[in-house]
Formats: sequence, C-alpha cells, structure tokens
Amino acid sequence: MSNMKLNFFVSVFTICLLSFNLNAQDVAILKYNGGGDWYSNPTALPNLINYCNTNINTKINSKPETVEAGSIDIFQYPFVHMTGHGNVFFDDDDAENLRNYLISGGFIHIDDNYGMRPYIEKELKKVLPNKELVELPVNHPIFSIAYKFPDGLPKIHEHDGLPPKALGLFHEDRLVLLFTFESDLGDGWEDPEVHNDPEAVREKALKMGANIIKYAFEN
Repeated sequence: MSNMKLNFFVSVFTICLLSFNLNAQDVAILKYNGGGDWYSNPTALPNLINYCNTNINTKINSKPETVEAGSIDIFQYPFVHMTGHGNVFFDDDDAENLRNYLISGGFIHIDDNYGMRPYIEKELKKVLPNKELVELPVNHPIFSIAYKFPDGLPKIHEHDGLPPKALGLFHEDRLVLLFTFESDLGDGWEDPEVHNDPEAVREKALKMGANIIKYAFEN
C-alpha cells in the first residue's frame, strides 16, 4: 500500500474514532518534545476538573491522562491541555496527528506558563500552516458560556507587565485551539499553597478554566 493510501486510511480511522468519542468527558495533558516542561503545574488540571464537576455539571475523570503529540490516543479526548515554560518541538508525524485531531473536532488549550510563546507559535505553523493566531474579541462566547468575563481573559500572574491575551486558531469558523498568555491560568488552578494566590484570584482562574472546558465540550 502506498504512503498516500495509508495516510488516507489512518486519517479516516482517526476521524471516526474521535467522532465516536466526542460524547466522552475525559481530558488529557499533552506531552511534547523539545525539552519544555510539559509536566509543570501538576495540581492545576485535577483542581480544574474538580471545580468543573462541582460547578458546571461535568463528569470528567478526576485524574487527567497524559497523551503524546504523535499518539492516536489523543482522539479519545475532546479536550487537551498543554503548558510549559520552554521549548516545544513537533516533528512531521506530531504535526499531522495534531492537525487531524483539531480538524476532526478536537480542542487544545495552550496556557503559557511563561516563556513558551516564541516556540509554540513557530510549531503551530506546522500543524495548521495556513492559519494565523487571532485575538479573540471580548464578546466571544468563551468569555460568557458559564461565567461572565466582560473584559476578556483575566490576569492571574504578573510577568512582563503586559495585558493578558487569548489567541485562537479557527477551522471552518470553529475555534479549535486557544492560546492564553500573560495570564497564567494554570498557576491559578494549582493548590493554594503553591503560589499563595488570594482566593478571589484562584476563583477567577478556575471560572475562566471552566468556561474553556464547557466551550470545548459543547462546540
């Protein structure tokens, strides 16, 4: 069988697999190459899951799985979270797998834990080469689907004195990837003693996270 035919059959299979699993409410953490600390903020996603299950009626497994960028296992999860501080690298297989995942109905949230932006923007060009990250307007549904954020993405941690930004990649008018930076939502999701954030700040981060989860599951 030629590589072209093999790729076609793999793509069809993965699209069907994702469509079959879209009703699932499992989430995963993306493991990527390049040396960046994909494993940072270990308490963040479990705390967000608990918040969502308690407050917006989700039924997400309390322990998020880890999935590699090039693994077909990613198609089991309608929502994948990615974070870190440093370098990110997607090889050709990773990029193709992530592309198929996104255009088939998947959703990736990338939360810059500080210093990730120059690397991830370059690598996303491999995943969706004809798409550009665009800033989401404050009236985008992701800022109001469960909790109201009339000013858009909240600021959780200060780094460079810049305003928080929510950038998106769209496929056929559907938001398939959200990149949040100069906000550090994940730090706000962590256990209280990790960063000693005031409860009001943590609540703001968790509410925005719940919006992202709800949007990903329903769109």
